[in-house]
Amino acid sequence: MSQPIETFRLDALPELLPFSSAVRIGDTVHVSGQIGHLPGELKLVPGGFEAEARQALSYMKQALIAAGASLDRVVKCTVYFADMADFRAFNAIYAEFFGAHQPARSGVAVAGLALGARIEIDCLAII
Repeated sequence: MSQPIETFRLDALPELLPFSSAVRIGDTVHVSGQIGHLPGELKLVPGGFEAEARQALSYMKQALIAAGASLDRVVKCTVYFADMADFRAFNAIYAEFFGAHQPARSGVAVAGLALGARIEIDCLAII
């Protein structure tokens, strides 16, 4: 018997985008890549990298909660950096959100991100 697939869409996600914020199948939650955009808009939050990173992590946390999970249930994050020079600054912000919980993580430099974002984060969690 196959398990149902549930989709979750944050209000902050602009309506014209054709994907879910998170998808849950059984006890697994996949959170879509989150960037630091203004709620409901296709514009980045002001304040540069740190503001974008905090907003993206906040959206990731909200998507996890909507799907029945939480940050302490994250097993893997993938972080996409427009500039790897931001890696150290991101580690400090990431630690603010995750505390002592340290999921597996990959960090990848990319040629470009949506809206010219400097960071995008996705994750996998187990309920």
